[in-house]
Parts: sequence; structure tokens; C-alpha cells
Amino acid sequence: MTRKRRTSSAPGLADLPSGPVRTSFATAELVARDSGVLLILDGAESSFLDLHDPTHLDFEYHQQMDAVLTALRGEGGPVRALHLGGAGCALARAWDARRPGSQQLAVEIDEILAARVRVWFDLPRSPRLRIRVGDAAEVVGELRPGQWDVIVRDVFNGGSVPATCRNRAFLSSCLEALVPGGLLLVNTSSTPRTQAGAEIEALTQALEGDASGLAIVADPATMRGRRRGNLVLVARREPFAAAELEEIERAVRRLPLPVRTWSPGDAAVPHPEGGSSR
Repeated sequence: MTRKRRTSSAPGLADLPSGPVRTSFATAELVARDSGVLLILDGAESSFLDLHDPTHLDFEYHQQMDAVLTALRGEGGPVRALHLGGAGCALARAWDARRPGSQQLAVEIDEILAARVRVWFDLPRSPRLRIRVGDAAEVVGELRPGQWDVIVRDVFNGGSVPATCRNRAFLSSCLEALVPGGLLLVNTSSTPRTQAGAEIEALTQALEGDASGLAIVADPATMRGRRRGNLVLVARREPFAAAELEEIERAVRRLPLPVRTWSPGDAAVPHPEGGSSR
């Protein structure tokens, strides 16, 4: 599918810092790549922002989250979205362009980074996109029931998700803050395997043990822990209908790097290569 190109008023590459920039908790670097900028924090790729096309999502897990949201809510409709973990706000920026009228909030613990990315990437202004400086684990406890259409948890520290943001209490608070039918989209690492499994179990417990409201998006090697990568956990308080799971499956298989959906049981029980999880 041909990607439509949009223009952005973001600064050009020449206007961005060429060397390391110290933030509140990390060292940031901006690396030019194609028509955009790769934001690197302490050596880890954190965000990619196309300076000319805000709808362009380069990271695979961002593409997967967007595909899931589109499969379940359709294209173009506005959303109230909470992003726990902001960094460059690439996904929020894309949804602002793809879904006019959306109101989004990004929670970023790094105060200097939050201020810098506003300038570097010309992010949408409030109320389209607000950035709140704070600890996601603390902010979640303040959320009101039924406040958000979609919550994205993308919190990492040193390459792993903080324990305070992957326990049952945290995930339960996220689910309670969703409107009926609202989605929780969780980005987690496939390794260490025990930690990934524990998080899937914590999310199942947050769903009161009913895993019919949980699906996993990943490629087979990542899902089985054979290589490090991202698992996207898709959860809501209501069970997914078979037709909805099929629509998600079709959507993620159409991505530039196709992946597939898995049931929570697949995280614990290996399946033969190419076997069906459903």
C-alpha cells in the first residue's frame, strides 16, 4: 500500500542538535535517517519521527498497535488516548494526523526530554497532545474510570519495563480507566522469558482470570523467546469475539513485516513452527 505523504512544519535536520544532549535521566542523540530522525536514549533506539510525514510509523510495534486500533475501531475516527511513556511521542503524533479531533496525553518522567521533543519535532499542541511530566506508576493511580478510549503502556528504563508498571495493580488501574470496549496496548520485551510470562500472567489476573479479553501480537521467533523483540499485548475488559480476533489477525498480517496473533496460552506452551494458535 502506498503511503500518503503529508507535510510537517517540524524543524529540518540542520536545525537539530548534532551531538549528545543530556536530559533529566538519560543522554539523547538524534540520528538522521531517510526523511526522519531516530531518537536514541542511552544507546537504545527510542523513537523515529519522519519530519515530513507525521503518519509514518517506522517501529514495528507502533505499526502493530496502529493496525490493532484500526481493526477494532476503523480508520480516521478520533480517540482519547493516554500514552504512558512519551519519549518522542511518535505514535501520538501519527494518531493526531490520522485521527483528527483526537485528544491525547503523554506521560513522560524525563522533564528535560519532554520539553526538548516539543521543540525538536513540532508536536501537536494542547488539547490535541498534552505532555505531563510524571511517573507513570503514580499517574495511573489518579486515573478516573472510563476516562480513555485507548491506553498505550510503553514505559522502559534501561531496556526493561519497571516492576511498578507491570504488576497486576498497575494493569488493573489501566483497564478500569478505559471506556467500555476501550483498549489497553502494552509494549513489553520478549526476554527475559520469565519476565514476559509473568507480565502476561499479571495482565490475565487483572482481567479477573478471563483471558478471552487478551491477545498477543508478535512474530514466531519473538513470541517463543528465540530472539529479543517486542510483544504487543492487546487487552480489554470485554471478551474479544472470534470475528474481532480474525480482523486483528488480517490487519497485522498485512503489515510491511507481517506478524500474527497468539493466545495467552501460547506464551507458555511452544507450538510447532507454522501451527495455528487458535
